Amino acid sequence: MKVKVEARNGEEEKRAAGAKRNVGRLVRKRGCSSRTRRRVQPTSTAIQRLFLACKAVFKGPGTVPEPADVQLLQVLLDKMRPEDVGLSTDILFFKAKSSSKGARIAYSTINKCRNFSMCIFFLPPSAVIPLHDHPGMTVFSKLLLGSMHIRSYDWLDSTPSTKLRPAKLVVDSDFTAPCNTSILYPTTGGNIHTFTAITPCAVLDILGPPYSREDGRDITYYRDYADGSTDENGGEHFSDGTTDENGGKDHCLGWLEEIDISEDLKMDGVEYLGPQVIDRRHQF
Repeated sequence: MKVKVEARNGEEEKRAAGAKRNVGRLVRKRGCSSRTRRRVQPTSTAIQRLFLACKAVFKGPGTVPEPADVQLLQVLLDKMRPEDVGLSTDILFFKAKSSSKGARIAYSTINKCRNFSMCIFFLPPSAVIPLHDHPGMTVFSKLLLGSMHIRSYDWLDSTPSTKLRPAKLVVDSDFTAPCNTSILYPTTGGNIHTFTAITPCAVLDILGPPYSREDGRDITYYRDYADGSTDENGGEHFSDGTTDENGGKDHCLGWLEEIDISEDLKMDGVEYLGPQVIDRRHQF
């Protein structure tokens, strides 16, 4: 997931500074000194095993992992615990009952290369990652902590012909950790999705390949029209009540419109300080 990080000044910076510091503490491994971490062999950590599996599974742009490789990553992610990336329910961020003023979504990058990326997103209560796509990507999302609502779609048409495009609703449900890993593919599995935090959340995302404007994989945001809503031209569209060819209501269809939210969506990048991953090819 690609976002813009914007520096803040003045009063806004003061209000958000405390929230950002709290989120920054999320990625520290609790109860471990640097000496203890040096004794742990990288291959013994869950995140290192996941990293090595991703290196083997993701072959680069234009490819989709084989079913057996998808199952391998799914098994590893299903077993992932918050502690495996240095998180704990004891951290103040996860005790919040409602979103505090100035709190924003944050993200921490564990690893990023040409073939895949590993990133954790932190959502305060009621925070929303808007509806967006993943062009040419296979994405694994593992909810580590908290509860969130996920809604996702897949396109019904292969190429865009109008500003409003029909899409099939794939997922529209609440999820609470621990739960199974969600998987989406370039054209199936709910490639266009949105996250809404019910409680403070942490979700681990694996993208293969990652977003890249240079390679034609830029992110696009969308708005879906709810039952009875209208577009800018006054036309009526439905996300859970579209009329099918027989005149009945198809509750699995929706209409998506591309939107520009680059100035409105702001996230904070925080350093990942959990168990590290090591690419042995680059050690020396």
